[in-house]
Amino acid sequence: MSTIADLRKVRLEQLEKIKKLGLNPYPAESKKDYPNKEILDNFEDLEGKSANITGRITSIREHGALVFIDLADESGVIQLYIREDTLKATDLQDQILGFDHISLLGTGDFIQAFGEVTKTKSGQISLKVESLKLLSKSLRPIPEELKDIEERYRKRYLDFLLNPRSKEILDTRWKIEEETRKFLWNQGFKEVETPILQTLYGGTNAEPFTTHFNALNTDFYLRIAPELYLKRLIVGGYEKVFEIARNFRNEGIDQTHFPEFTMLEWYEAYADYHRVMDLAEALTKHLVLKLTGGTTIKVNDQEIDISGTWPRIPVEDLAKEHLGIEWDSIADDEIKDLLNKHKIQVAGVWDREKALFTLYDHLVTPKLIEPVWAIDYPQSVSPLSKAHRTKEKRAERFEGYIGGVEIFDGWSEIVSGLEQRRRFEVEQRNMKEGDKEAMPLDEEFIEALEYGCPPLGGIGFGIDRLVMFLTDTWGIKDVVAFPILKPRSDS
Repeated sequence: MSTIADLRKVRLEQLEKIKKLGLNPYPAESKKDYPNKEILDNFEDLEGKSANITGRITSIREHGALVFIDLADESGVIQLYIREDTLKATDLQDQILGFDHISLLGTGDFIQAFGEVTKTKSGQISLKVESLKLLSKSLRPIPEELKDIEERYRKRYLDFLLNPRSKEILDTRWKIEEETRKFLWNQGFKEVETPILQTLYGGTNAEPFTTHFNALNTDFYLRIAPELYLKRLIVGGYEKVFEIARNFRNEGIDQTHFPEFTMLEWYEAYADYHRVMDLAEALTKHLVLKLTGGTTIKVNDQEIDISGTWPRIPVEDLAKEHLGIEWDSIADDEIKDLLNKHKIQVAGVWDREKALFTLYDHLVTPKLIEPVWAIDYPQSVSPLSKAHRTKEKRAERFEGYIGGVEIFDGWSEIVSGLEQRRRFEVEQRNMKEGDKEAMPLDEEFIEALEYGCPPLGGIGFGIDRLVMFLTDTWGIKDVVAFPILKPRSDS
């Protein structure tokens, strides 16, 4: 059985023969009149007409003086029908291949074919080739399959070529981002950009990556969220902004989390958390309609209808419904017993509200199957959320759940510099107690708020998570183009 090295050696020999013929195996110029799919879909209009098409060879079948080649481009695969007596003679000056040069081609090579759109006797739409040009000679044959799962992720380019589902998921991702942009643009939002390298990280609770800025001889952080800079834009006079941002959090890797990920955040002046929920709900329905044509999605083998108005339920009511907990009256000892029973730890400084939320987060949220907005979170776990207008120790914060999965997280924003300082100071105490995810005190951000910020609603959610949700694909490696992997050892 031939090894990759053996097959590559054969390809290198073919390459040398091509060069000796005076042919350029990697020309810059090519011509393409139609994508393959356009010919297949419009055969009746194009039959008998001549066309140049280009693509990658996926198979070659030789039958004496007759050769069939399957040629793939991004739109689909079309058959090339090549007869020795109708193929144009070799023209090295014009880089035209002769019939006897087809043996120098292999799967993976890119070629340009010119000929007549026709059908074979078997009824297959084909291009009856009159001339061939080599556009790019491949040195490794494309395998029939990738049996090793890790190899699929290390060589995603092959995964996309061999597994239609892998490419379909990525195509859906780009569609989701495109439709999200269109939706927000139509709502009057401006798409903006904020710094990735920051002197102080903030915007959520997470551990940052640290790097060094040589030109300034200063340590910087890779952003964990764009929030604090997006809010600076609001202070600067913008009223509706969003960013699809690459974020970095120096934390663990699991089925649904990577340290590098894509996040969407938007902020709207003169809006509160109810307005933000309205918009996020409308966006979800818009995306599902564009992707499926309806209102039903599949999440973990469950068919869920997202139409109708999603209920907005306070976290204490959800805790009572699913755990039997009376949020305001349960004793601290009972809370600690439940945490111990379920082996759940509370990060940083002990706080009753934080402890109850931790129980809720671990034990209740997986049960939230039908679309629901969980609202009115504890202030102690919501350092950037405005204090609730009627509930003590609560914040006007929400999370959106469907199929037991958190999709959205947003709130009415703090716009008082004094209140934001108080919240940051609580985070500082948590940091001193060993909470690596606590936020630092950002004096420059507080100063910006003190120049005046309008009432503000905002939201942040992971695009990767949204794609997993909308494609029912619960592995983050499958929804990013090139997932993070540990480098292979040379030993």
